[in-house]
Order: sequence, then structure tokens, then C-alpha cells
Amino acid sequence: MNRCRLVCLVLLVFSLAACNEGKQAVPAGPRLPGIPAYGDALVAGSIGEPSTLLPLLASDSASRDVAGQIYNGLVRYDKNLKLEGDLAEKWEISRDGLTITFHLRKGVTWHDGQPFTSRDVLYTYRVTIDPKTPTAYAENFKQVKRAEAPDPYTFRVTYAKPFAPALESWGVEILPAHLLEGKDVTRSELARQPVGTGPYRFKEWIAGQKLVLESNHDYYEGRPYIDRYVYRIIPDTATMYMELKAGGLDMMGLTPVQYQRQTTTKEFLSRFNKYRYPASAYTYLGYNLRHPLFSDRRVRQAITSAISKDEIIQGVQFGMGQVAHGPYKPGTWAYNPNVRDFTYNPDRARALLAEAGWRDKNDDGILVKDGKPFSFTILTNQGNDQRLKTALIIQQRLKAVGIEVKIRTIEWASFLKNFIDKGDFQAIILGWTIGQDPDLFDVWHSSKTGPRELNFVGYKNAEVDRLIEQGRGTFDQEERRRCYYRIQEILAEDQPYTFLYVPDALPVVSARFRGIEPAPAGIMHNFIRWYVPKGEQVY
Repeated sequence: MNRCRLVCLVLLVFSLAACNEGKQAVPAGPRLPGIPAYGDALVAGSIGEPSTLLPLLASDSASRDVAGQIYNGLVRYDKNLKLEGDLAEKWEISRDGLTITFHLRKGVTWHDGQPFTSRDVLYTYRVTIDPKTPTAYAENFKQVKRAEAPDPYTFRVTYAKPFAPALESWGVEILPAHLLEGKDVTRSELARQPVGTGPYRFKEWIAGQKLVLESNHDYYEGRPYIDRYVYRIIPDTATMYMELKAGGLDMMGLTPVQYQRQTTTKEFLSRFNKYRYPASAYTYLGYNLRHPLFSDRRVRQAITSAISKDEIIQGVQFGMGQVAHGPYKPGTWAYNPNVRDFTYNPDRARALLAEAGWRDKNDDGILVKDGKPFSFTILTNQGNDQRLKTALIIQQRLKAVGIEVKIRTIEWASFLKNFIDKGDFQAIILGWTIGQDPDLFDVWHSSKTGPRELNFVGYKNAEVDRLIEQGRGTFDQEERRRCYYRIQEILAEDQPYTFLYVPDALPVVSARFRGIEPAPAGIMHNFIRWYVPKGEQVY
């Protein structure tokens, strides 16, 4: 899951029988660029099924990955992670930084043929801030003092005070007013049959199996070369990899063991291209801070001290990742390299637990307090081998300091709906995608701890709240940096999460696809320009 914006790696598609039907032979060996041609399909694999294709209501990566091909925002990040226009052709920002005037592209149409106008942007703003809309993304728009659409191709927003993420926030997916105005958005058929302005149109969703998108020939940037984008839902990475090798998939995110040990043969490398780059994401062990086991900060500090993050990176990631000490990617401007995190130290873990009142009173190796053993369950999602292996390593390390850990894996949609959204968990292993703007409001502010919101661990710290508000309330990058440096110091002390690692992204794509340009934004930034030469097309 992850707000995170970015990107976790994309996913889902056709059944194997459908994939094999009508296939042609593809030559092995090095591929020349060939001539760009329309046609073919990309079949990608995903362990998770979308919960909804109305992005306003979605907080999981599977939903947002698919919706990202169907909808557009006013702005977006380019391959170098710089903001550029999307549905907005250009914009002006007032001298005081409080007003943004967007000039919208003319000639853009929704997938049903209706014109895109400022009415759609104004509707998206209004429905997002509507108290009846159960969305995790309202807070940025609540900073707007006034929103207006003076004509069909102009949209203007004015803020009451400086708001640093203002421009970036308009990368939110714009919704079709003509299909949603006056209706209950939570009951809209667009959740299963979306209508957007993006490069791909929705065609089909077979629950538990696949989603199919078709290229939008009227897309404002030009028709995508690849005719179909098919997401196959395969809730297990080992099975997904077998499908990839068998030809049932064209793309997936490899696990580290698959990348290092199972995809190095000449035969495999003649059929597929592998990519590796630091992901804008992190994996963490999160604690339900409402649960009495984790209400004492010393207990959380002890658990972090008992875990070897380097062991997880080597044993689970095969060295393809970096230790995480907070919610930012190392090397970015908001990342504090001097944070004093709790490094691996089992003796310190035992001392902290004893200080918090936990002792081995029965000589069975399990700590007890008030007659209750220190035992809890880590939940994570099915199909993610790295998270399960991480949980197993944590289980062994905590056993060594007297804590019993149980592990339970749950199907992705059920995990979100029945456990995360309801706060029904003790501890979880999950990941967040890291947005390009370092604002932390949605995940860490104490006002975002309600149902279906993103601070689902229930973290509340008055100084962190103040610093988040201060950081988003100024355009001065140095002042913002000071705020985020201090926030990282507080989180390192409070340990509401044990921040584990920043993984490397490991996508693999069939070698018949050309036009892929690895960049700071990853490989999907120019997907509409990917192509397969006519003689190599298989669908």
C-alpha cells in the first residue's frame, strides 16, 4: 500500500490460456530497436487486486497503479522527478505564492467522448473535501480558501496561507463531473467501470483473475503504441514467476532471490530485460499504538534493538536495499543522515524490556508482566515472500530476547478491509511508497487516525503535529528541512514503526518491448511510448 505516490511496481493480467491463444514465435537473442508499431499487449502480474478504481477512495497500490493509466491530474512528475503539466497546459503562481491559476488543455475528452473542462476540476475539489466522502486525501484540499472556474479552461485556487505542497497536490486524479455530480460517490458504478481521460480505457474486470485496459486512441499525447494493458492477479510471487517463464506474463517485479539466482541464464536474458534501481519506498514493522503491549515507548525501542536490519537486507533482499531509519529515502533533500536510530543490540533490548517491567518469571524464556506473557501476532499480506521472510527473521530475533511472535498472512483485499481499515491488528509488516514532496501529514499527523485514514497505527505526538504543519506552511526549503530533520529524530526516539529497509525495485520486462528509458522516476514514466516491432508482436 502506500501513499505515497510512487510507486510500488505494477501488476496483474490475462489468464494463461488467453495469453497463449494466437501467439507467434518471438526471436531469441539481442534485439535491435526495430520500427515503432501499434499493437500487441502488455501482460503484467500483481499479487494484489484493486479495491476500487475510483482513486479518491483508494489507498492501496494495486488500485492506484491501475487508476494511474485511466486518469490524469493537472500536473505530474516527469522522468527526472520535476513537476510538469498534465491536464494543465501551464499555470501561474502569484507573487505571494497563495494563488495558482491553471490553464487547462483544450480538446481533451473523457473516455465516453464528453469534453474535459474546469467543471471537472472544481467537482473533484468539492467532492474531496465533502465530509461525506470517505477519503484519506482531503487534507491538502482543505488548505484551499477559494476554488473557482472562471471559464471552461481556467481553474484558480487561492490559499489562506503558504502551503508548500500546493502545486504538487494537483497531481490528484481528476474525476468526471458529468457522471458523478449529484450522486453518492461511494455507490458509483465508476468504482468498477471507470471513465477517465488517461492513455488507457477500462474494458473488463473479472474478479480474482484479471483487469483489461485498452489504449485510448484519442489520448491528448497521442495513441499509446501498446493496444492492451492486462493485469493478471496472481497472489503468489513464485507462481507469478512460473507464469513469466511460461510466457503467460510480460512483466512483474522480481523478488531478490529471483533477480540474483533464477534469472541469470543466457536463455532467460535473451527473452527478458531486468532493471534495478532504489525504490521510492520503505518496508516497516508497524505497531498498533492503541494496544497496551505497545503503549510503552521502551518496549518499541527494545523490539527495534532486537532486530538486525542488516541481517534482513542480506537474508531477504540479498543486499539489494538500504537500511531505513525513517520515512525518507536516503539521499533526498529531506533525509536526515544523522538520526540516532536504535541499532541491533540484544542486551539493550533486554534491559529496556526489564525497565518496562517484563521479566522471565517462569524460566521458559518468555517474558511476563502482570501475569501475561509477551506474545503478539504480526500480520502481513499473502504473496509477498520478502515480507514473510522478514517476519520470520524478526520472530527468531525477538524470541532470543523473550518475546513470542506469531505470524499470519492474509489475502490483500481482506487485509485492508478487515484489519487495516478497522485497526484490528497488533503489529504489521507493510510498505509505503514515498512521495516526492516530503510532507508527512496524511501518514503521521494525529488528526489522520480515523477509519480508512493512513495513520492507522494511531501515532500522536504534539511536536510532530506542529512540525508537520510548520513544514507544509512555508516555501523556505531550509526551514522545511529543519522541520523534517527534527521529525525524524522524534520518530527515531518514539519508534511507532521499526523502519526496516528501502528496497531496490527489480522489474523485469519481456525483451520484445522497446522504448523503455530507465530514469530517476523508474521505467513506467514513458509507458505510452513503449512498442513492439510488428514482426515480434504476439497478441
